Amino acid sequence: MKIYSTRHGQTDYNKRDIILGTTDIELNETGLHQAEELAEKVSGLDIDIIIASPMKRTMKTARIVAERNSLEIITDVRFREWNYGEYEGKTRFTGGFPENKKNFGVKMGKTGESLLQLAHRVYSALDDIIENYRDRNILIVSHGGVCRVIETYFHDMTTAEFENWFMGNCQVIEYSLQV
Repeated sequence: MKIYSTRHGQTDYNKRDIILGTTDIELNETGLHQAEELAEKVSGLDIDIIIASPMKRTMKTARIVAERNSLEIITDVRFREWNYGEYEGKTRFTGGFPENKKNFGVKMGKTGESLLQLAHRVYSALDDIIENYRDRNILIVSHGGVCRVIETYFHDMTTAEFENWFMGNCQVIEYSLQV
């Protein structure tokens, strides 16, 4: 079994380094182009199904890939982006944001999710995928924060590595499992 992970195409918030979690916005023109390139890249991979976050930016990315490759899309709310609380809509350089991101037991921006809460929902989704789709190859279309947690599911990371890990828009990472 292979699980492929990708991040949605670019949005205007991404372009401007604005924290984008639960704000549900569309891809910009660059993001649409990135999704088309992703669809081309995916055509060379052995993918059976797409599982995507239900947010607009991920669904548009997933639809472009699915249409090009005749794939079914299943949505899973557990792959929605990290709730960044009061940091939502502010610059990534806002005081406290980088520190809060690595404090795993502290809710982001006081009202959002802690890293532990995010990891719990993403890990449970991955456990279910491995259990229910063990004979298929899956493409997960999600978000930067979620992709970071997916990476920790498959590879150990120190706090410093976690804090600095980044996934580009429509970048693809492959995880192979023996199930």
